[in-house]
Amino acid sequence: MIVLDYQGKELNPIVGSAIEAFGAKFWIWKFCIVSLSLALLCIHSNFRRVETVIMAVGSIYFVVVIYQLLLITYW
Repeated sequence: MIVLDYQGKELNPIVGSAIEAFGAKFWIWKFCIVSLSLALLCIHSNFRRVETVIMAVGSIYFVVVIYQLLLITYW
């Protein structure tokens, strides 16, 4: 949301629509969706490929957060 406040653009059309619909409270919905998805993956972590999915999604999310922090820092 900070990046968007500095005239950044949301490239994902689905997320862009959600931001338009929910406004400043969008982050609450995003946090809930990510938390629920992660909880479901952890519950099913005994299945064969779920651990790989958890690591992949976690890694992608980590990279996105670091990228956004860099944007905020050097904007």
